[in-house]
Amino acid sequence: MAHTSEQYNAVIQKCRDLFEKKMMDYGAAWRILRLPSLTDQIFIKAQRIRGLQQNKQQRVAEGQQSEFIGIINYAVMALIQLELGVSEQPQMEAQEALSLYDKQVAATKSLMENKNHDYGEAWRDMRVSSLTDLILQKLHRVKQIEDNQGKTLVSEGIDANYQDMLNYAVFAMIHLGEEK
Repeated sequence: MAHTSEQYNAVIQKCRDLFEKKMMDYGAAWRILRLPSLTDQIFIKAQRIRGLQQNKQQRVAEGQQSEFIGIINYAVMALIQLELGVSEQPQMEAQEALSLYDKQVAATKSLMENKNHDYGEAWRDMRVSSLTDLILQKLHRVKQIEDNQGKTLVSEGIDANYQDMLNYAVFAMIHLGEEK
């Protein structure tokens, strides 16, 4: 599992670097996004990945990896929004945003490590297309929970679904990196 931890960290570092650069370019404009908007952004990314996996022809040069990076970063933004709430004034210093990013990733990685222990790294035998489908399934669950004003009867909440999506996207990135 030490290898998984190193691979996870490498993927997250790539995502975090892009997040930091976008913070420098755009500031914290994402702070005005409500959760359903972030859910929809992740949905767009996942749908494009599925299209790339199914279509014989690709018309936009960006591949699956850039879309999985988007899923990871949008999921982190959603987890931050869950913690802080939506802001009408998207003012946040880059250092604070990065600290919150690191906090959410640490909690999500801890969840991954616990599940990975119990499931015996089953994700390593999964296809990237299956991970994509699981992300889409989680998105449909989140949309239903959002439509129910965040209430569930017996199911985990929105935060756990965002964490799972983040982890599935990291696993997909690890697989794609190993294919090269």
